[in-house]
Amino acid sequence: MTALDKRCVIFDLGGVLIDWNPRHLYRKLIPDADQMEAFLTTLCSSEWNESLDAGRSWHDAIAELVAREPAQRPLIEAYRQRWPEMMAGSIDATVAIARALKQRNVPLYALTNWSAETFPYAQQRFEFLHWFDGIVVSGVERTVKPSPAIFEILLQRYDIDGNSAVFIDDSLRNVEAARALGIDAHHYSSPAALREHLTRVGLL
Repeated sequence: MTALDKRCVIFDLGGVLIDWNPRHLYRKLIPDADQMEAFLTTLCSSEWNESLDAGRSWHDAIAELVAREPAQRPLIEAYRQRWPEMMAGSIDATVAIARALKQRNVPLYALTNWSAETFPYAQQRFEFLHWFDGIVVSGVERTVKPSPAIFEILLQRYDIDGNSAVFIDDSLRNVEAARALGIDAHHYSSPAALREHLTRVGLL
């Protein structure tokens, strides 16, 4: 097997292949933009969501917030009850890139910060998730990017040579963590920029 044969691409999912954002739901529930942002900053915050991605129980996480702000209970509980509405759909131009890689027989993997309890919704909705040769979900592993541990889980589980992989993520801190491990990491900003990068390195 040559070095070229061993090359693969590792995708983040949310923000790269799937348009996930709690605002897709909460714009319906909190029409005032400032109030919505305050709710998503002080209660169902990105840090709180990351604890779910790290394997925390949804039941416990929601109960804690409801105890703190009982008047907000319906809005807090909606985060779990109406979670699928946070997925607006696929990012089709990036999915087209993944399809092109698959057609060229480039192995595809996914490394995602995602709750183990909600990831099945994405698997049921998006057929392209079945294209991957392996997927590592933070909520299952109980560790999140940018921890080196979750990268090592992916590399070891699927016998990936990090020096032969291209990693794609919309989070700069995750990109920097991958680079620290010797992985060619692309900070995702648009499908066009990603296609240019993959063409430059000879994968498209």
